Amino acid sequence: MATRIVEPEAGPRSKRAAILAAAVDCFGETGFEATKWSTVAERVGIGQTALYHYFESKTHCLLTIMRLELQRSHDKFTEAAPDTAEPVEALRAAVRAAYDVSDHEVLQMRILQNHMDLLSGPRKSKREEAERVAARQLVQLVERDWTNLLVRGMSQGAFPLRDAQLLGASVLGLIVSVWRWYRPSGPTPLSEVSELIEGACVRMVAT
Repeated sequence: MATRIVEPEAGPRSKRAAILAAAVDCFGETGFEATKWSTVAERVGIGQTALYHYFESKTHCLLTIMRLELQRSHDKFTEAAPDTAEPVEALRAAVRAAYDVSDHEVLQMRILQNHMDLLSGPRKSKREEAERVAARQLVQLVERDWTNLLVRGMSQGAFPLRDAQLLGASVLGLIVSVWRWYRPSGPTPLSEVSELIEGACVRMVAT
């Protein structure tokens, strides 16, 4: 069970949500390393020192964005593919749900995929480490979501018997690889990408 970090109370004067939204825009469009912490503050309309009331560093903010995106992905999967659903349709629904996103969420997923290495080693800061550990647990939970779906399908005879963990990692890897190259302003609509990947995943798993 993943550890849920209790989100701070969002009072009427809180700038936390605005900071996260601005950071997603900056990190997703310009890149984390290329983004100055002061630029995020400017977008929100606050002084740079005010950022530290909410996040102790730019990396702390990044890890929070990654953790929130992983939680969103897990919640979307759970909603789209309940345990009672027929396995092939559950697989299709889970893939479609992965691409049922806003342009802002596309940026969040790009950020997540570009910085997964950040989750591999401990952080010196307690707050950064708490976010890293929670995010790491969510990665394992998301991987387990997909593995369990395939195990259920195999046990019901809907999918051929294979190594479910390896197959699940392959399916998930195919799905998330899109966020490294997809751009909302590009020539290929996300609906077309979703249809292509959905078909590929069904062929990988069910044939």
